[in-house]
This record gives sequence, structure tokens and C-alpha cells, in this order.
Amino acid sequence: MKVVVIDGITLNPGDLSWEFLNETGDVQIFDRTEPGEVVDRCMDADIVLTNKISFDRQILESLPNLKLINVTATGYNIIDVDAAREKGVKVCNVPDYGTESVAQHTFALILELTNQAGLHSRSVSEGKWTASPDFAYALTPLTELKNKTIGLIGFGNIGRQTARIAKAFGMNVLYHTPHRKDTSLAEYAELDSLFRQSDIVSLHLPLTNSNKGFVNKEQLEKMKNTAFLINTARGQLVNEADLAEALSNGKIAGAATDVLSEEPPVAGNPLIGAKNCIVTPHNAWMSREARQRVLEITSDNLKGFLEGKEINVVN
Repeated sequence: MKVVVIDGITLNPGDLSWEFLNETGDVQIFDRTEPGEVVDRCMDADIVLTNKISFDRQILESLPNLKLINVTATGYNIIDVDAAREKGVKVCNVPDYGTESVAQHTFALILELTNQAGLHSRSVSEGKWTASPDFAYALTPLTELKNKTIGLIGFGNIGRQTARIAKAFGMNVLYHTPHRKDTSLAEYAELDSLFRQSDIVSLHLPLTNSNKGFVNKEQLEKMKNTAFLINTARGQLVNEADLAEALSNGKIAGAATDVLSEEPPVAGNPLIGAKNCIVTPHNAWMSREARQRVLEITSDNLKGFLEGKEINVVN
């Protein structure tokens, strides 16, 4: 078997080991691959590992030996799974590897909005505390989370872990999904009610054709002007221009997002530099522990495939 890792550097910039792949066969690892290089690099591959490089119908039809694509992530929309199925190519993903890390990052963003630790640390470095006539100061309002309401849209593994953390802060937790869950972690709310009641709205749902851009001007206008919006899910869930306008007009107090509609972002993305908006570079999932779990689950996927006991197959 020939195994090709087509874009390995994000998952493993050198602090983890690809050694498990040697048990599978001949291995070739590329840190990065341009779209025009995919076919040449994968021409003889039986198994391909990809994180963000797309495999559409045209590419799949150009790879005669391909038997398995393992997406080293949970989302697999980068693969034309219908075309893969028609060609007899199995597609596996890596579910539930980043639950704790993404929930942790969600609260890192929330705490930066409520406490502005980074802003105040920079002000001290700039000499403002030394020059202050007072022993303490705050450059922005500081917000306590206890008794505040967080509304979680999406309530899978990450949403539930976020709810647990919120409970530890003494928060009230609402959630919305298409179908109610049997849970004691949170109280169900209709979508409009969640936007109206929440001091923090946090997105934890997959992107579908029906929810693209659903956080738009209409929904944002329902939020409290003291509320925050958090997105650690998918950038396309949010109408970025509408959010930037809401921030500029003070319709909501702030936003923080780990994801954008296009990644890397193009120049002029309305959220980069927007008022009271924190943007991190899609790294909520990138703790060493989470990336190690990706490799371990990928190893299980490959072993299962070779032994005829396939797991995490999505097509």
C-alpha cells in the first residue's frame, strides 16, 4: 500500500510522530500541497490523508489506485463523497477528538471579552499603570459570568462540554437544536427566544445548506446590546458584514470568532479589525492533546480498513 499525507503540517508541525503509518506501507508526507499538485502527488496512492485539501469528482476520477481517503478532521465537506462512493473509494473522518480543546477555547474567547486581560496587560507594558494616580484601573467594563445566561446553538459533544464549563461559572444555560435533548445540563429554548434572552450566544453546530449565514441582521437585532456572540464552529454560519455592522453600531457589545467564511481570510474581511471583535486563526482544535487524538483515531481507521473492519466511514 502507498500512503500519501497531502497536507500534514497543520496537524503535525513536528511535535508528533507519523511512525504509525509505516505499518501501512510506503509512506510519502507533504507538509503543504497546492491544488494543482494533488493529482501528481496522489497518482499512485492507495490511501490519502488530507486535512483541508479538497478531492472533487475530477480529482477522484484521476486517481486509479485510490481506495481510502482519511480526513484528519471531523468535517468532510472537502470530499465529494458521492463521487467517492461511485468509484468505490471509502472516506473516513475523525470524530470527537477536539471536544475539550474547542470548549476550552470557547471560554478563552468569552473571558477575553469579559475581562480583557490582554488589553490590560498591554496597557501595563505601555506604562499606564506606572503613570496611574490609582492603584487599580479598568479600561473597559468588566463582566462577571455568574448568573449570566449563555445560549448554545447546537448541543453535540462540544456544546455539552461548553455547558458543563458554563455551569461551573454559575451561568444559566439555554440550548437550541432541531430536536430537544434529554439533558439536565441546559434548558431548551426556541431560536428567537435564545437570541433574546442570552448574554452570550455561542455557536456549536455543523454547517449545512439550510443554516448558512443564519446569524444575520435579523437575528443580531434580537440580542441584548450588552451581549456577546461566539463562533468556534464554522465561519459561514455568520453573515460577517451584518455582524460587523452590529458591532460598529453598538447593537451588541462584542464578538469573538475562531473561524471565518474564507480561510485564510481575504483582505478586507469585515470582521478583521471590526469594533470589539476578537479573531483567532482557527486554532481552537490545535492543542497537542487534540492533535495526538487525531493521529490515534486515524491509526485505528487505517487498521480497521486494512483488516476489513472499517470504522468512521462516512460514505
